Amino acid sequence: MAENDIITPSLSHLSETGEANMVDVSDKAITARVAIAEGLVRMREETLNLAVSGNAKKGDVFAAARIAGIMAAKKTHELIPLCHPLLLTKIGVELEADPALPGIKVRAEAKVAGQTGVEMEALTAVSVACLTIYDMLKAVDRFMRIETIGLVEKHGGKSGDWIRPDA
Repeated sequence: MAENDIITPSLSHLSETGEANMVDVSDKAITARVAIAEGLVRMREETLNLAVSGNAKKGDVFAAARIAGIMAAKKTHELIPLCHPLLLTKIGVELEADPALPGIKVRAEAKVAGQTGVEMEALTAVSVACLTIYDMLKAVDRFMRIETIGLVEKHGGKSGDWIRPDA
C-alpha cells in the first residue's frame, strides 16, 4: 500500500449491497458507556447580556436550553435513522456564558449501561440546546452562529476510550 492510499473502514450500518440497516448489537456485552459533546452559540455582547440577565422576551434562555437538550437526548432514536433506543442513566447539559466569545458554551454528558454507545445522544443534546438558544434570542440577534459541535470524549464499549486530541 502506498503512503497516500486512503484506508476506508467498513460502515456497520451498510449491508454488503449498500443497503442501510440497523446494526445488530444483541451479541455485544452490556458495558458502562459515556459520551461528552460540546458546541457553542456566538452572539453579540448585548445579546449575551440579555440571556444572562434572564430578561429575554421568551423567558429563561439557560433553563429552556438545558431542558430542551435533555429532552432531545431521550428522543435521539426518533430523530436519527438507525439509532437504537437507549435507556439513558444520565443526561446532563451545562451552559456557560463566555464574554470572550461572546456567546454561550454548551456541554452535554450522556451515560448508559448498554450494548451501544451514547455519542449520538450527547451530540443531539448539544445541537438542540444550541438551537433553543438561537430560537429564544433570534428576535434580537439574527447574526448568531452555532459552531463547533463535536464529540469531546467517549468511554466504554469494544473500541474503548477516545478523547479528542485538541480538547
